[in-house]
Amino acid sequence: MPVHEYFTAIFSGTADPYDPDWDTTGLAVADTAVPGPHGPVPVRTYRPEGDLAGAILWVHGGGFRHGDLDMPEGHIVAAELARRAGAYVVSVDYRLADGEHVLYPVPIDDVHAAWTWLTGLDEFAAAPVGIGGASAGAALAISTALRARDTGPRPAEALLLAYPFAHYPNPALDWSLYPEMAEIPARFDTASVEDMVRNYVGRISDVPADALPGAARLDGLPPTRIVVSEYDDLRASAELLERQLADLGVPVESYLALGMTHGHLNHPPRLPAIDESISFLSKGLGLAKGLNG
Repeated sequence: MPVHEYFTAIFSGTADPYDPDWDTTGLAVADTAVPGPHGPVPVRTYRPEGDLAGAILWVHGGGFRHGDLDMPEGHIVAAELARRAGAYVVSVDYRLADGEHVLYPVPIDDVHAAWTWLTGLDEFAAAPVGIGGASAGAALAISTALRARDTGPRPAEALLLAYPFAHYPNPALDWSLYPEMAEIPARFDTASVEDMVRNYVGRISDVPADALPGAARLDGLPPTRIVVSEYDDLRASAELLERQLADLGVPVESYLALGMTHGHLNHPPRLPAIDESISFLSKGLGLAKGLNG
């Protein structure tokens, strides 16, 4: 799907409307909170009917400063991961960076607190537990997986990433994408990326390696799935991350969502590439233990 057709479908109403299957039918959904170093961390849990294949911690995006449990990238994706993977999914309402009172590493601390709580549940002691996220949430998921690798309480067994923002400075796009990228109305230019990092870290120099974790030591991470948006200024970060992981021997697969822009999982109409992106991620937990294909 060319990028202009994507925006026509999304904004003109020619895409399918919000799909009634993308609801919580067959799922037990509950809001609660888990203890964290900065106070309680709100989470929303999704439990499908029947036996569970494992569990997934899910982290929404929003540039570290926006987003909540109700946004499609949070609620719809978490519900569909639970349904399609047959997994208990925990969506994290981490504290949002505000450039002054909430900065790195507070969002990571919150996500790690939710990870600590989830992996402490007895019913998943012998089942695979993965972590995933979208955009800035993908960065937080990687950072949490690195912390879990190094300090526990348990390493992740799958990493599920949608259009991750993992590097600063952001790698340059391949020149071949420039003509169609010119049609995108909302871009991640140099100033907006710097503003996002400054609001999250407090500065754009001496950025800690685990804040934008493409700069961190990545060996020992679990099998990873990466959704890449075709028309996305941050696409080069996702692709560089894939090359880094492969170079280290980490099992990694990617899915290129043709015609899609950054944040496409936050659009509720059911387009084929959006549906396929969620399905691609949902298979990652089972692949970590050989449970499904």
